[in-house]
Amino acid sequence: MNYSFFVGIDISKKTLDFAVRDRNGLLFHIKMDNSMAGLNQFKQECLAENINLRQCLICCEHTGVYSQNILALATENDFSLWLESSLRIKRSLGLQRGKSDKIDAIRISEYAFRYSDQATLWQPERQKISKLRQLVSLRKRLLNAKNTLRVPLDEVADFQDKKLQKEMEKLNRKPIEALEKQIADVEKKIKVLIKEDDSLKHLFEIVTSVDGVGEVVFCEMVIATNEFRLFSCPRKFACYSGIAPFEHSSGTSIRGGTRVSHLANKQMKKLLHMAALSVVSGKGEMANYYHRKVEQGKNKMLVLNSVRNKIIHRVFACIRDNRKYEKNYTPALA
Repeated sequence: MNYSFFVGIDISKKTLDFAVRDRNGLLFHIKMDNSMAGLNQFKQECLAENINLRQCLICCEHTGVYSQNILALATENDFSLWLESSLRIKRSLGLQRGKSDKIDAIRISEYAFRYSDQATLWQPERQKISKLRQLVSLRKRLLNAKNTLRVPLDEVADFQDKKLQKEMEKLNRKPIEALEKQIADVEKKIKVLIKEDDSLKHLFEIVTSVDGVGEVVFCEMVIATNEFRLFSCPRKFACYSGIAPFEHSSGTSIRGGTRVSHLANKQMKKLLHMAALSVVSGKGEMANYYHRKVEQGKNKMLVLNSVRNKIIHRVFACIRDNRKYEKNYTPALA
């Protein structure tokens, strides 16, 4: 789509800075409250300047909960919204000096203008996915709280007075049991949500048919990909998850081996790593592949990374063909 105007928004907890430009330069900057009332004032300002927001590419950084008002406005009015990584915007602008909310908004509008042909427009989530996201996030916080209470006691068990150790365990027992009950309740709600939604239920049956993929990995994948709509290529998702290998060389002096990038979704990478470990520790084709490569002298982590990539490619192949994974696949022409 050819855009006539480009809007950069710097988002903070209480305020929004808008910078509006066309193809010739900056038109105006305005600061509003981060509320629906402030967004409505911005719409009125655009009308006064004869700027049609439907002809605008609106770009802002992905700031989580602070972006909710912007997302609601874009959903209600069908505006073209581009949520972009703050690191990508920063690195694309080269060497910069000085920083303020106004300057950041102007720089974001310049980024939207220069890279509009590469824009990935934001797609709203279904309400069920938003609820799933909140439940998964709550489960992570509860697990972290449980580990915060339990792990330190386990670590000092061999170096602490036994009587004191038992007393501390007794004091910790009730909060840990309460957390375990809450975690079980949240996991039950997640199962019910998946079971009651036809789309999620169908995706769950397809994705979990791949060895190593369970409920936790499935939920993280569905949330990260917005039901596999944001990513259609397994290589791109592997890159997003930090397991796609890239060459590292330059001229004749630098001849590094391929390596993965640390710019990744670390939680997704961790879950895929656990999935790969569970697969190779059992029996089957993946385990045979792992042991065969290790016996050939391949690095264990390198082979595990290959297994993680295989899991991703199989999941995306199943989504593409809309059917479960078949361990003993027979081609139709056979």
